[in-house]
Amino acid sequence: MYVYLYDNFLRGKKYDSTVKAMETRLTDFGIAGKIIRLQNFTDSKAIIEDEIKKGVSGIVIVGNDATFGHVLSRAATCDVLFGFLPVGGDNQIAEVLGIPVGVDACDVLSKRRKVKLDVGWFNNRYFVSKLHIPSSKITVEYDEKFKVSTKGKVELVVCNLQPFEWKGKGSKIHVVHPQDGKLEAFLRPMSGKGIFKEKYEDPSIFPFQEMVVSSRKPFVVEADGKQSKETKIKIKLTRKRIEMIVGRERKF
Repeated sequence: MYVYLYDNFLRGKKYDSTVKAMETRLTDFGIAGKIIRLQNFTDSKAIIEDEIKKGVSGIVIVGNDATFGHVLSRAATCDVLFGFLPVGGDNQIAEVLGIPVGVDACDVLSKRRKVKLDVGWFNNRYFVSKLHIPSSKITVEYDEKFKVSTKGKVELVVCNLQPFEWKGKGSKIHVVHPQDGKLEAFLRPMSGKGIFKEKYEDPSIFPFQEMVVSSRKPFVVEADGKQSKETKIKIKLTRKRIEMIVGRERKF
């Protein structure tokens, strides 16, 4: 039996028809199950562990990228099969996983095509999509061998599942999907400020096993929808991997 974790935003009337159509399709496939509605402070790990004890065969996240990150940043170590039914906007991860947004996602779920996904870790938190440090004066050390330090501000993005995109020379959009059993970092020095946004140089890209980011002043860290301020963090890939149902059109 599957347990479906619904994001709280799905209570909105604009999603009624989509949610009802999905529930009908799941019933047709014979995979309808228990529904649990998430709140902002819901401990998804405790809920999932309790359902595993009851013999659940899979946990299905229903929502968007933020829902996906909220659940898996806490429950990444849970030994269970995960599925994803994306609804609404902000669903970049769904595209990477090859899962269409809306009712057709139920077809992907019914086929149970499974892969293992890497999980990142920093300061006792997990992240599945990516970690982002907006432009800050930081020092980066990785694999206990290399150190990157600049006089100005730099932006750091550590990608796992969610791709990193940037516009290079010739206005071409570059998309990188680093899903190869290691984390990859994208470091972009800030080159100046425009009228509406900051300007950056093209990123330096490097794979790593373990990274330490530090600064004299607190810097912002965004990971899977959660933001915090830190003065030092350690980032690495965990040994644990997540089993996830994906579509044929996945990007990896």
